[in-house]
Amino acid sequence: MPHSSINHARIVALIWNIADDVLRDLYVRGKYRDVILPFTVLRRLDSVLGPTRDAVKTMKNMLDDAGIADQDAPLRDAAKQDFYNTSGFSLQDLRHVSNSTRLRQNFEAYLDGFSPNVQEIIDNFELRNQLPRLTKADALGSLIEKFLAPDLDLSPAGLDNHGMGTVFEELVRRFNEENNEEAGEHWTPRDAVRLMTRLMFEPIADAIPSGTYRLYDGAMGTGGMLTVAEETLHHLTEPSGKKVSTHLYGQEINAETYAIAKADLILKGDGKAADNIVGGPEYSTLSNDAFAGQEFDFMLSNPPYGKSWKTDQDRLGGAKKIIDPRFVVTHDGDSEYSLVTRSSDGQLMFLANLISKMKQGTERGSRIASVHNGSSLFTGDAGQGESNIRRWIIENDWLEAIVALPLKMFYNTGIATYVWVLSNRKEERRKDKVQLIDATGWSTPLRKNLGEKGVEVSTADADKVLEAFTAFDQYEDSDRSKVFDGVDFGYRKITVERPLRIVGVDPDRVYTAKEIKQLKEEGVRDEAAPPVIRKTLPYSAVPDPLHGRYEAIVDGRIRVVEYEPDTDLRDTEQVPLTEPLGDYCDGVEAFFRREVTPYAPDAWIDESKTKIGYEISFTRHFYKPAPMRTLAEIQADIRELEAETDNLIAEIAGEAR
Repeated sequence: MPHSSINHARIVALIWNIADDVLRDLYVRGKYRDVILPFTVLRRLDSVLGPTRDAVKTMKNMLDDAGIADQDAPLRDAAKQDFYNTSGFSLQDLRHVSNSTRLRQNFEAYLDGFSPNVQEIIDNFELRNQLPRLTKADALGSLIEKFLAPDLDLSPAGLDNHGMGTVFEELVRRFNEENNEEAGEHWTPRDAVRLMTRLMFEPIADAIPSGTYRLYDGAMGTGGMLTVAEETLHHLTEPSGKKVSTHLYGQEINAETYAIAKADLILKGDGKAADNIVGGPEYSTLSNDAFAGQEFDFMLSNPPYGKSWKTDQDRLGGAKKIIDPRFVVTHDGDSEYSLVTRSSDGQLMFLANLISKMKQGTERGSRIASVHNGSSLFTGDAGQGESNIRRWIIENDWLEAIVALPLKMFYNTGIATYVWVLSNRKEERRKDKVQLIDATGWSTPLRKNLGEKGVEVSTADADKVLEAFTAFDQYEDSDRSKVFDGVDFGYRKITVERPLRIVGVDPDRVYTAKEIKQLKEEGVRDEAAPPVIRKTLPYSAVPDPLHGRYEAIVDGRIRVVEYEPDTDLRDTEQVPLTEPLGDYCDGVEAFFRREVTPYAPDAWIDESKTKIGYEISFTRHFYKPAPMRTLAEIQADIRELEAETDNLIAEIAGEAR
């Protein structure tokens, strides 16, 4: 059974044992992967290239003799693969070299002979950096010998591409579990990924026609989201006889995880897909978009949470000078509407990057699933980047739903996480609506914790989420799913001013800026004192006390004036966009007359400072107050405590006697 899960587990165990046998005294356990993962890749590639090695060598000589510089395509043809090796060496050849120095030289020549796409993997794994240590300990030959063992068959005859991919991914998983502190940075649990892909595909599965689709992940880590998304799409469309092909695209800044992703695709026989992913330290998605101007059908991502993107911000010109069209857009009449978030957390910037790549001119548009922590729901004041992104998304009616995942879902954190589901082609019933689903209670405990991960979303759990999502506003359990108008999450942040009142000021004259400064420094504030006038308006001006324009007598004439605000008394209020207007001209005035005027009759609203913000509070919408204890229960507890105290006093008194 060469392709069975039992065989896969056996091969993984054999490779894992190589690490213990050869590397135990050379590396700490968490560093085994620096050697084992690239050697696993090399062993597989070496096996695949065996049948065409002579043909590649012949083609290489012919191309060199002809003086042809661009040799990649013909060498791929000669190898009958999307990669090749022109060194003339195989691992079997290297196996018989006994001198450690010569072995290292030949091994380096072997590495140098690989095609550019494999060179990227080798470079990002930094395998060459391991050679001095391996050579000094005479371990390089042992590694090659172990990987060539007859019972470790990584050739296509013993393991097809899918099986090899499964083995490699299982090794990555085990190494990540050995390094729990790092795992969450680039490895999303498969159960979370499967739920995300189901939310992305299943609602429109019946409407997906045969064709070619582009999938993208701007923070792809080891590439698991892309491959699971590809599998899910094929799984959903194949039963109905649809012919669907996919192209995968991704970008990843971490060198090792990028190498893993690229290697995984090549090992699965997806060499062309491997050419469509970009990565390494120079390829930060935020500051160096490798797919600028491109559009994709389906996108998903798990961006880093709470991670500074200050370096990217500086590369883009600094917070106030960013002009990248992904992050400075036109919205609500503002051609320079900023989506730039605080430099301390760039997770919503990754979401803005995905949105910038949505298809605009097609019938189905694009769908997005992106997982974030709770701060993406509410951090950022009105007018700041995080709030602006939420406003931009909701007012453009792209947000279909947000799903609160169970706690302890991820390997290195137990924090709350949420899946955002977006589409620019909402079905009619979802127009201008946003669904919130509380799936925190839909999980299955693991038999053994994996780092911080203590639960998983099983297939049955995911079915419940999809049931709630599909039912939408017809879902019966309002404790689990609620549907809101998008505007319900918006508010106006108003600035409430009160006049500066200084003892002894003349209520009938206008004070200059210099005089006002002196009054603030030397004067005595008193709420009974007259307000300080800072400006008179034109004679045609109309009084509007709500917005700080009052009537006063100046130089013997009635004028409309503005008072100097007292910054010590300045306050802000959040007024829901849905605030009822009642008997007033708008909801802001209704709120102000009800909540402010009774307590500060001289207050006004500075309209120039009013900003619109959006925030989403799961806690408020799904809060369940704990029932209060009855008086009888409290009294019973008190009596019990009194009895315990009496007994303790009696014991102490007895010991004293």
